[in-house]
Order: sequence, then structure tokens, then C-alpha cells
Amino acid sequence: MTTETVNGAMIRSITLVDRMAVSLSLLCLMHCLVMPLLLIALPSLAISVFASENVHLWLVYAVIPSSLFALGMGCRQHRRGLFLLIGLAGLSLLTLGILVEHIGWDHAFEQLFTAAGAILVALAHVLNFRACRKSANCECH
Repeated sequence: MTTETVNGAMIRSITLVDRMAVSLSLLCLMHCLVMPLLLIALPSLAISVFASENVHLWLVYAVIPSSLFALGMGCRQHRRGLFLLIGLAGLSLLTLGILVEHIGWDHAFEQLFTAAGAILVALAHVLNFRACRKSANCECH
């Protein structure tokens, strides 16, 4: 395998994981913001698996490794650590959103931290994706 082939495969992997992480972040944001409205409109959803607080935890468990992989590999490719820092800030806020209930803070903080974290993670992945596409060895166009 040539270096170009390996770099191209790596970029395609980063691109796929970036897209997956953006989707998971947006799903987390939607769960946090839309679910309370759906529970009011359709009370039968209250007993569904989507109403569970564990959904937030499961989504964060999926977002953390995918984000660290894609943003870390992207940082190695395009040498822009800012996107990784933005992603880490978002992951920290998502994690804080999980811990809010255990700290004893109001539920509104959970929504605030989750929304801000999901937006930052998604932004970091979009910026990472764009930077990877512009890098010299990118085959992900």
C-alpha cells in the first residue's frame, strides 16, 4: 500500500466517524430539547425507552469515543488542534449534563449543558470534516 492509499483510507474513516458523531450529537440535542414537549403532547411516551434519562448516557457513551477518534485523527491530518479543543469542551459539557442530576442542580442546567455540548461537538466535527477535505492528501470529496 502506498502512503497516499493509507492517508485516503484514514481520511474516509475520519469523515465517516465525523458524520456519525455529528448525527449522535444532534440526536442528543433533539432528545434533550424535544422529548419534554413530546411527553406533554403524548403522555404514553413517558413509559418508552426514549423518555429514559439513560438515553442521554448511552448517546454520550457513543459520542465520546467516536469524537475522540475522528477529531484526534483529523488533528493529525490537518494540524489544527482548535477543533479538538472545541470538541473536548463539548464533550465536557455533555458529561456535565449527565452529572447535573447527581450534583443536585436544577434540570434546566442539564438541558443547557447538553444543548451547548451537542452544538460544540457537532461544530467541531463539521470544522474537522471541512479541514480534512482541504488537506493535501484528501480523497473524501
